[in-house]
Amino acid sequence: MVDPTITRPLANYHSSVWGDYFLSYTPQLTMCSKKFTSDDGKFKETLTKDVPGLLSLYEAAHLRVHGEEILEEALTFTITHLKSMGPKLDNPLKAQVSEALIQPIHTNVPRVVARKYIRIYETIESHDDLLLKFAKLDFHILQKMHQRELSELTRWWKNLDHENKYPYARDKLVECYFWAMGMSFGPQYGHARRTITKIMVIITITNDLYDAYATYDELVPYTDAVESTNNKGNMDLHSLNVT
Repeated sequence: MVDPTITRPLANYHSSVWGDYFLSYTPQLTMCSKKFTSDDGKFKETLTKDVPGLLSLYEAAHLRVHGEEILEEALTFTITHLKSMGPKLDNPLKAQVSEALIQPIHTNVPRVVARKYIRIYETIESHDDLLLKFAKLDFHILQKMHQRELSELTRWWKNLDHENKYPYARDKLVECYFWAMGMSFGPQYGHARRTITKIMVIITITNDLYDAYATYDELVPYTDAVESTNNKGNMDLHSLNVT
């Protein structure tokens, strides 16, 4: 309850100039409609002969949000035609279509996508040699950085003596690092990758403790101790007897 006897300063902020504009906002897809559809609202038949165009529309359709019916239709349209055309295509276009249908770029790991496309791009006769060299150089330099980080994390993991202290836990260090790399692969995010990896490893150990090792009687005081963690990060573990 607000005490009416207390006088409080007022900033007199004005209301938002946007109001409720975005509450009922729906994106306008007129550009997409005009480019890929005919006057009757159906997708142009010429698209079925334009494989790169179909691929672009297919990838764009995966960025749709709820209510974007034209992109829902675009996804169905492109999948149907790409699947039927795939076996008849020649490489490297056939490889691109095959990779896209397995996993679109939007749902893939950026560095995995880059590695796969480098392999496809170098088979294209009109490829730019200098661009290809720079792409490979960029990939390998960053890959070496990731390998060094994983080496540091492996030493950290070994120093924890996990085989003796946590024999019940899965060794998922590499998988946890790959998960972190999927979030932020750039060279400037090394600290974030290492931190996220360590957090994920600790979560994995805790998860396995609950799921596959400790008994109910052991987990009750452990859970209480974790929940009673104070602001300094100290836990009351004197009553625990998880061996």
